[in-house]
Amino acid sequence: MKILVTGGLGFIGSHTVVELQNKGFEVVIIDDLSNSSEKVLDGIVAITGTKPTFEKFDLKEKSKVQDFFKRHSNIAGVIHFAASKAVGESVEKPLLYYENNIGTLVYLLQELSAMQKANFIFSSSCTVYGQADIMPITENAPVKEAESPYGNTKQMGEEIIRDTCKVVPALNAIALRYFNPMGAHPSAEIGELPIGVPQNLVPFITQAGVGLREQLSVFGGDYPTPDGTCIRDYIHVVDLAKAHVVALERLIGGNNSANYEVFNVGTGTGSSVLEAIKSFERVSGKKLNYKIVDRRPGDITTAYADTTKANTVLGWKAESTLDEAMKSAWDWEQKIRN
Repeated sequence: MKILVTGGLGFIGSHTVVELQNKGFEVVIIDDLSNSSEKVLDGIVAITGTKPTFEKFDLKEKSKVQDFFKRHSNIAGVIHFAASKAVGESVEKPLLYYENNIGTLVYLLQELSAMQKANFIFSSSCTVYGQADIMPITENAPVKEAESPYGNTKQMGEEIIRDTCKVVPALNAIALRYFNPMGAHPSAEIGELPIGVPQNLVPFITQAGVGLREQLSVFGGDYPTPDGTCIRDYIHVVDLAKAHVVALERLIGGNNSANYEVFNVGTGTGSSVLEAIKSFERVSGKKLNYKIVDRRPGDITTAYADTTKANTVLGWKAESTLDEAMKSAWDWEQKIRN
């Protein structure tokens, strides 16, 4: 079966390509390389022994999307990662985010709507919940007004897919709302490759550990949490990748209960920023130079998943601990710096 993975050379996309190929799927990647590198293909080949088909183009070019589906009329499913994803940048450049994240989604859905049967997995985010009132967060928690244009594109994306599924019965879709992906493949052949200053905590931690950053800033030490720092649900990227494959198999097998479903993907455990730092110090044997500074605008206090629905309905469960995920991130960081 042929599966299209958009943004398949990115962090989560590349790990999902590996898991798809491990399950015997034929993978076609579309990526414009705006936030990734073609060298990632070498890592995928080193792990799986198979080179996926790769096409470099920008999904904002509607005619190229149409041409792709003419040439690949036998696509059995699409996993859609391609999107801009930096919260801060989205505040500064909202129109770029709306064009890139919404326009490309619409072009893909237009092509899928014309097919006799289509399966679609959407890369959503726990940002749709904002600061949830109750922990852990279930899929029934209200979707709150987005804190950023990035978060808004995830909310709007889900609404667009849901509205399309209502009028296109042949389209089956699952939105995976994931929490905080981290880590790297245990082979250290692929991992997170942030361009410029990392937007996420873990690559900042590992870059500080390897000496690339003089000091790690911890944004806020006065939150109403046990140690005063923000709490997040850190999930190993390989566990997250496997969730995409399980979700896709659910749709292909016709086991979905509705043609639009939503699942939280996390570990169900909240860890504070300081706990993440301690995890790094445990697995690396290094002391981190960090400093607690002022809070950062837009940061919520606490977010971790209730994973009951994913565990029982989807039949997926996170397997890796925070330390295991952190160790893989550290192994990857050391490899790329050497």
